Amino acid sequence: MITIANQDLAALVLTLQLALVTTIILIVMGTPLAWWLAVTRSRLRLLVEPVVALPIILPPTVVGFYLLIAFAPDAWIGSAWLKVTGSSLAFSFNALVIGSIIYSLPFYVQPLQISFENLDDGIIDAAATLGAGPLDRFFSLVVPLCRRGFVTAITLGFAHTIGEFGIVLMIGGNIPGETRVLSIALYDHVESLHYGQAHLIAGGLMIFSFVLLLLVYGSNQRIRFRLEK
Repeated sequence: MITIANQDLAALVLTLQLALVTTIILIVMGTPLAWWLAVTRSRLRLLVEPVVALPIILPPTVVGFYLLIAFAPDAWIGSAWLKVTGSSLAFSFNALVIGSIIYSLPFYVQPLQISFENLDDGIIDAAATLGAGPLDRFFSLVVPLCRRGFVTAITLGFAHTIGEFGIVLMIGGNIPGETRVLSIALYDHVESLHYGQAHLIAGGLMIFSFVLLLLVYGSNQRIRFRLEK
């Protein structure tokens, strides 16, 4: 009988922690960015939009390689982090969080940006004429009307973080209890020919992904029906 090893359980907990922290930061940072990209007429959009989308086409190892160089103790980012915290940024959980935010950013921003762009401007303008401020309009109108976009964006950001391999290996390595996430654990088991444990992790991730998508599509359908009533 195949049982889950303690190190794999630790990898599961660490993976969920990484996905949760990354998703929360994506919501805080990515939401205003998506809104700005959706409504701005600034020429800066021509530069910011492809920069945000770059991780979609760049191999994860490329992003991981340059982040690893930036996080090194002799680089200015790594050096500043070392002076402030007293610990190295490279091969740490914090490095995984930063890398995951960068690589999952387009998967959060783009669905939300599309949802914002599809909003009826007349509703927002009407609220403005009635005296509603920008924050009031955003939280009272935009957020409820774009629930489907938020659900999709949050789910994609969370799921993409869980499944990431290349970038976390480059900047985090394989330190049990600190940087060894599920994707790294799966690679270890395959490399060691422990296919039973590999099947357990791979099958679990596949089922998780399917159930998550099933819940998202079901939730979005219910939201659409409510908005149409």
